[in-house]
Amino acid sequence: MAAVGLSLYTLDYSLLYESQKYIVSAVVALMSSCIIYINVVMRRVFLKKPIRIEVLVGATFGLLGMALIFVPEFAKVDSTDYLTLGIVLACISFVCASIGNVVSERILDHGTPVIQMNFWAMTYALIFLYGYAYLSGAEFILPDSRDYYLSLIFLAIFGSVLAFGAFMKLVQQIGSDKAAYVVLMYPLVALFMSTFFEGYDWHIQSVVGVIIVLFGNAIAMDKVPLRLPFKK
Repeated sequence: MAAVGLSLYTLDYSLLYESQKYIVSAVVALMSSCIIYINVVMRRVFLKKPIRIEVLVGATFGLLGMALIFVPEFAKVDSTDYLTLGIVLACISFVCASIGNVVSERILDHGTPVIQMNFWAMTYALIFLYGYAYLSGAEFILPDSRDYYLSLIFLAIFGSVLAFGAFMKLVQQIGSDKAAYVVLMYPLVALFMSTFFEGYDWHIQSVVGVIIVLFGNAIAMDKVPLRLPFKK
């Protein structure tokens, strides 16, 4: 549980937020699909579970769909040394996330309830985060903005406790490889939210990309059967 807290809740998000100082979120969203492939490999190596072809095929469709959705955003990417740094930080964060996912699946396979595992993992994550902040000499300052606290409460309840509780339940039921497909669904939710609150301008690539991502999800979840000679 300490390993889950360190890898999934501490290093993953800390490095991911740091990477977005140097690269646009569209690049991060596209790169995040790599988590599925990493999960598949780690699940095979460390848990000795079979590689599911439908997950790999579905993830590939998802990657293609994400690329189409964010085509206009790539024009904002500047090729600099900071771009390389941002990509490296994002890649390390994805590896940390995959480690957390696979370790979580191992813990849940042994019958540990989701709520207890998440509670202790997040508790360890707080210890690691605040321990590092204390040792690095960071100042602890509380903002006086009401919006800050409203956002914090929303993220704590809906973005952390409920969201990761649901995610870990998925890991328990369908495995960390299939559960990782949710990383491709986050940007879709963001697009629809942006449509209502920020006036997001849809283009043909976005529509086609969303359809492809959803189709890839259907394949990964075995809703669309694959007829391949090497699939039993």
